[in-house]
Amino acid sequence: MAAPLRWWLTRPSRVPRSLRIGLALILTSMWLVGIAQASGTSVPANKLPAPPGPGDLTTTFPTSSTLIAQGRTLYAAGCASCHGLALRGRPGVAPSLRGVGPGPVDFYLSTGRMPLEQPREEPLRNRPLYTHGQIDALVAYVSSYGGPPAPKASPDAGDIALGLHEFTLHCAGCHQMVARGGLTLGAVTPNLQQATPQQIAEAVRMGPYVMPRFDAKQIDQHQLDSLVRYVIWTRRPDNAGGWGIYNIGPIPEGMVAWFIGLAALVIVARLIGERTA
Repeated sequence: MAAPLRWWLTRPSRVPRSLRIGLALILTSMWLVGIAQASGTSVPANKLPAPPGPGDLTTTFPTSSTLIAQGRTLYAAGCASCHGLALRGRPGVAPSLRGVGPGPVDFYLSTGRMPLEQPREEPLRNRPLYTHGQIDALVAYVSSYGGPPAPKASPDAGDIALGLHEFTLHCAGCHQMVARGGLTLGAVTPNLQQATPQQIAEAVRMGPYVMPRFDAKQIDQHQLDSLVRYVIWTRRPDNAGGWGIYNIGPIPEGMVAWFIGLAALVIVARLIGERTA
């Protein structure tokens, strides 16, 4: 990488040196980000979901011997090649599912993040491969190996102002201020506009992929309810200032304002120049 950059900066050219230096810095930054993303494709360590705290709401999934047997069959056909027999996992391929409980299974299957075609890919939201009944069966089978109950959120019991505070404190750095998602090193931060309250609660308590998990000491039930209510509110925010530009944040909005202002200045300068001539 150093030799091409040196040639680019020292060769004779009509392009100003300052512009060439700027382009070289941009290309170097893109190259470093690519290396960081490539190095982040390894399978993250298994993170067990946080157990429920005092006053935490939980979701009860159906379970029966018939449902567990159906889940065992589905697991052998679609999951065992990566997660191993009897949920023991495969080192460097996929983590063990023993002790994860129903929450992570419901989250990954209901959002279509699992199963993956390639085990080292980042699990991204997609159309679910399994039906609701099949997901219940897989949840019942994995839950038979133990784990904490699945969390639950009630957005009606939350407070939007508190949710804004909690989202700003814990989530906006990656998910963007109005939950439209973004990029981080080694991962794509998902858009939360399609997530259900159940899925948001599961993600908070589990920490899917590279996301950190938050237990009841960090985000209690009322804060979780408020956070979920705020995320739902971001889907139809009050654009009091006018044009929302898809509500993707102040930096893109500022860039649009600058471009409009610069275009106006160019037009004015052009008109003044023609009049002077």
